[in-house]
Formats: sequence, C-alpha cells, structure tokens
Amino acid sequence: MAKTIAVSDDVYEMLSKTKMKGESFSDVIKRLLKRQKISDIPKILDDSEADKIKELIERQKEVDLARLKGLL
Repeated sequence: MAKTIAVSDDVYEMLSKTKMKGESFSDVIKRLLKRQKISDIPKILDDSEADKIKELIERQKEVDLARLKGLL
C-alpha cells in the first residue's frame, strides 16, 4: 500500500539528484537508509570528527601496507 509524504523542495531536489536510472523515490529512500558509513550519520559525528576518523583510517591503511611489504 502506497503512502503519500510531503517533503520540502530542497529535499525533493536532493532525492532527485541521488536517484539512479530506473529507481523510484521509494528505492532511493530505502538505499539511503541502509547506508552504514560513519560519515553518513551526522547526528553522531560532525564533519570534522568524520574527517579525522577518515584520516586515521587512511594512515592505518598505509601502515598496514608498509608492514605487509616488509613481510614479503
């Protein structure tokens, strides 16, 4: 059963831009709600905190790669 919801014009535009070929708006919303990236959860982390975590992850990847190369 379909339901009608109201969204502001700016939200509609954001959804339209996010929509992939062949997707319905329901599909877009489902896909977006399933995301599990830390940076996609703004209520938990602000942009600067998410950026710090991304930077730490990248540094750790570099350390791990260097360690792996040292083992080979």
